[in-house]
Formats: sequence, structure tokens, C-alpha cells
Amino acid sequence: MVKIGYHASHEQFKPSSLLRWVQLAEQAGFTAGHSSEHFHPWGEEQGQSGFAWSWLGAAMQATSFPYGVVCAPGQRYNPAIIAQAAATLQEMFPDRFWVSVGSGQALNECITGDVWPIKSERNARLKECVEVMRALWAGETVTHHGRVCVEGAKLYTRPERPPQLIGAAVTAKTAEWLAGWVDGLITISRPPEQLQEVVDAFRRGGGEGKPMYLKVQLSYAQDDITARHGAHEQWRNNIFENSLMTELRSPAQFDAAGQFVKPEELDGFVRISADPQQHIAWLEKDIELGFSRLLLHNVNREQERFIEVFGEKVLPALS
Repeated sequence: MVKIGYHASHEQFKPSSLLRWVQLAEQAGFTAGHSSEHFHPWGEEQGQSGFAWSWLGAAMQATSFPYGVVCAPGQRYNPAIIAQAAATLQEMFPDRFWVSVGSGQALNECITGDVWPIKSERNARLKECVEVMRALWAGETVTHHGRVCVEGAKLYTRPERPPQLIGAAVTAKTAEWLAGWVDGLITISRPPEQLQEVVDAFRRGGGEGKPMYLKVQLSYAQDDITARHGAHEQWRNNIFENSLMTELRSPAQFDAAGQFVKPEELDGFVRISADPQQHIAWLEKDIELGFSRLLLHNVNREQERFIEVFGEKVLPALS
């Protein structure tokens, strides 16, 4: 059964507002939650950066559906800390938490002042972090000196089963690289032919039969003009190639890049429509591609209307 999730965007909204909205989302019929995990927003207009790990405990207590979070162990976080945080949530809320890992973005990770490695080094560091986390979840005492360092670490509070470890990939190349050593895939929405490339690469690399999750960027509002304006205001800084998205270091730099983006250029990156039937058609295509969890991110600021209308008109059509 496909789960339809509500994405809590900590870059855009206060944690208290997001907590209220996940409760409304569950009441409206959403069956999963998903959280971003940022230190900085993508631009000054977004304007928030709540600490997701604190928020997740409150959200999981306030609702009953499963949650995931995307994070980047290795620079801002030692992998032992992520392993501890994930183990605690999974112990308190058994089988309701999964953690997704990626190689990260300079926007968040460079606050440490450490050198920002090239992509191949970040990938190698991520693989080391995953090995450390899995060893800790297995109850081992871990000492590891490599691209990350852990000394004599052991988790004394562990869940009966470790959380699922989902690999985050934007490109087909990354999806194929991580497919063999993660429990599943999460990627972001884009035109079907591009998504198909990522799906095929993941399966080819060893992901056949593993779950695939999709974070869907959309903009729904009372009319198409409002939907497009809201998407452009909030999400124009997020449509660049991944090679640029991972290298810019501050909200001001993203704003500088985003000032040249025109509203019509968002198509293909954000699904913009005031017609619930159009959103249903798009999401049905995602299901056909094999995604078992669709995590809906309404990128404009009208969250309550989105939750209400999608709960009434979109979710029942997909159940």
C-alpha cells in the first residue's frame, strides 16, 4: 500500500507551526511524515531553521504515522551522534522511524569551518559513516579512524530493530552507487523520464525489490497564478543543478543565484497547479514507477489549505 506523507519544511516554517500541521495532516488522511534537516534556509525569504531532531520527538508523540528525515553525517554531525539520535527515536516509536543519509550540502555542513570535500570524497565519507552507524546499532564498540573518527563508542540504548537506512540520491549515478548498501532509496520529483533513469539506476546497482520513496515538490493554491507566485517566492533558489546546489554556502548566495530565475522556469522542478485532478495524475505516474511512499511538499506558504483540499480530494483517489 502506498503511503502519502506530509513534508515538514524546517527551512520555511517555525517548528510549532509544523507540529500543528502534521497533526492536521494525520486528521486529513495523510499516512506518513517527513522532515527536512537544515542549519540554514535556502534563502532569506524562507527564514527558518528549526532543529529537526528535537522536533521529531514531539511530532512522533503527537501523531501515529511513520517519519523519516534526511541528514548528512560526517561533518556537522559525527556518525555516532546520528546513530544515537536515530536509535532513540526508533526505541521510543518502534518501526515508525527511518533515517535517510546523503553526502550533504555546503549550505549546512560548512558551519564547522572544515574543508568541504569534493563529491567523491563526500561519498566515501558517507559510506564510512553508514558502516559506523550500523555497527553501533548492532551493539558493537566502535573505534574508526578514517575520513571520520570515532573512538571507543558504544550505544547502550538501542531499539529491537535498527531503523531503516535509506539512501538519498538526486542523480542516477548516485542512485546506482548506493543501491547495494542501503535499505531503500529516496529521491526528488522531476519529469517521468528523468525519474525513470534514477529508478533504473537504483535497481541496476542492487536496489531491486527495495522500497523507493519520492519527495514531491508541488505548489497548490486557489488558482494557478497564486500557486506559481508562491512557488517562485519560496522555491526559485532550489532548481539548479546538484553540482551548484551542494556548493553554495549561504542563504545570500542562493538568493543571488535565484534572482535570475523566472516564474515560468519552475516547471519541471515544481508541480504547479490549482487543479487537484492534475496532482492526482502526476502522483499516479509516480506510483506506476514503483514509489511506495510519496512525501508531498507544498512549497508555498499556504499549508492548511493544501492539507484540507488534498485530504478531501487527492488522498482518497490514491488510496
